[in-house]
Amino acid sequence: MDNQAAQTVRTFLTAVQKGDNQTLAALIHPTILWNQPGTNRFSGKKTSSTAVFQMVGDMFAATANTLNLAEIKQVTVNSNKVACLIRWKAIQPGGGVLDVNNIDVYTVENGKIVETTVYSEDIAQEDEFWGK
Repeated sequence: MDNQAAQTVRTFLTAVQKGDNQTLAALIHPTILWNQPGTNRFSGKKTSSTAVFQMVGDMFAATANTLNLAEIKQVTVNSNKVACLIRWKAIQPGGGVLDVNNIDVYTVENGKIVETTVYSEDIAQEDEFWGK
């Protein structure tokens, strides 16, 4: 299970970096539970792949498509849970800058991500950047 879960998440993160929506859609369970931290307009629980894709699409729109997964620093696994230290960067059209490390914890079942919890290194920066 460890290797399968880690491979699923590595494939997912690579697809995020490449903007490969077809692979992303294949790896996210339709009833995923996604926990986005903070008190900004994107924070809270999403309970479907449709809601997750809407959130991410809105994030790209808010950053004039500059949002990017700049670095995958570490991927660790414990059974079907995979914790990843990653770095996100983005620039808003008005000049706001996001440069933050996150730890994302993915739960994988049958080759699909069924739950994600995001932990931000600097939630104040994210809340300021994303706004209400």
